[in-house]
Amino acid sequence: MRTIDCDFLVAGSGIAGLLSAIHLAPHGRVLLITKKNSAESSSNYAQGGIACVMEPGDSFEQHVADTLDAGAGLCDEAVVRRIVEDAPARIRELERFGVRFNTAAESRSGYDLGREGGHSCRRVLHSGDITGQRVETALLQQAQQTPSIRILEHARLIDLVTTARLGLGGGNRCVGAYALGPGDEGIFAIRAGFTILATGGCGKVYLYTSNPDIATGDGVAIGWRAGAAIANMEFIQFHPTCLYHPQAKNFLISEAVRGEGAVLVDRGGRPFMDAYDPRGSLAPRDIVARAIDSELKRTAAPYCCLDIRHKPRAFLQERFPNIYATCRSFGIDMATDLIPVVPAAHYCCGGIRATIEGATSLAGLCAIGEVACTGLHGANRLASNSLLEALVCANAMAARLAALRPPANGGLAIPPWESGHAVPSDEQVIVAHNWMEVRTCMWDYVGIVRSAKRLERAFR
Repeated sequence: MRTIDCDFLVAGSGIAGLLSAIHLAPHGRVLLITKKNSAESSSNYAQGGIACVMEPGDSFEQHVADTLDAGAGLCDEAVVRRIVEDAPARIRELERFGVRFNTAAESRSGYDLGREGGHSCRRVLHSGDITGQRVETALLQQAQQTPSIRILEHARLIDLVTTARLGLGGGNRCVGAYALGPGDEGIFAIRAGFTILATGGCGKVYLYTSNPDIATGDGVAIGWRAGAAIANMEFIQFHPTCLYHPQAKNFLISEAVRGEGAVLVDRGGRPFMDAYDPRGSLAPRDIVARAIDSELKRTAAPYCCLDIRHKPRAFLQERFPNIYATCRSFGIDMATDLIPVVPAAHYCCGGIRATIEGATSLAGLCAIGEVACTGLHGANRLASNSLLEALVCANAMAARLAALRPPANGGLAIPPWESGHAVPSDEQVIVAHNWMEVRTCMWDYVGIVRSAKRLERAFR
């Protein structure tokens, strides 16, 4: 079994992982590993943008209040305030990396700010309707041009290596990880001064999700097995509006579409959200998702619709070029047709308990991004706060680690991986069927609306 040595091991190539690697690069050798190619992550699919107070009519206090309200009173207010107040600096940092946000001459800030569900005013910066992809591309280019960052694609962490696992005395500490290499390489070991989990969420454990195939919750499971504290895993956010079409896999209709005036209606074109919340279609995601779920159960309809037909075609093509083109590819014209949508698992508000600086209960292990639970989101995430959290926490974590000297773990002998009793299936279809059973069970019994009876059935 081969062993790789590094000062900083970063697992995950989304915005949180890439920015962490970039900031840590001046302070040591960085190994960034990712399950698929470097650009594949949930960040890459983020359409809406980044919430940030920019206009004179807005304020940090309003952004904090909106976040606390969306989180149902379960956010950590000190964390919320710090992240909200650091947002403008992080936007300027992205612009230095080459990210270009949409501008508007009539805006006092100069930016074309969008409004999304749960926000009391326009404060969402965007780059077209593929903001995540634009940020991901800029950061990936920077990481690839940095000599001290090594990127290993098509590899995944299997388990963490800790001093307790090695039978060493003293307090337990993470000193690296076991990973599964690409192709036929098998298991190899990584010795690291610090290990940073930026592995994203777990949406793929649900039958319907907006997440890519890699979002299987590995990071939380790996951290938990090593003894790291986790929190709030029951708070799974379901995005209200995924495109309903047999050939459309995981395609999200951005919150920003409702922010620009789209209304949720039934298949007959009748609006229904006012019966559930005075904010109507601009209520926070959890309220809208539950309302749609209720309507679908009440009417036995397979989907509901978004109606933005009152907007000119030219506006839709300019504001939502990717969404417009994708809908057209499925025979849906946003300017003349209702857009069929359904809720889907979107974001895990819980995860490995971590500070803004990424510190966890396990020394040597950091967690940032969706895999972490910092207290920002509470029971429900405010739209476009996730990319913001990744930016702020990656910067804060790197600053903390830069002030520390990475432990010299080079002398630690990591034993070969013990494979246990699991063996490869001689029929891959069995694995596929078992995986589908798990996802179906989670969707049916641990989904948008839960009850003791449903949870007991899932447990059995």
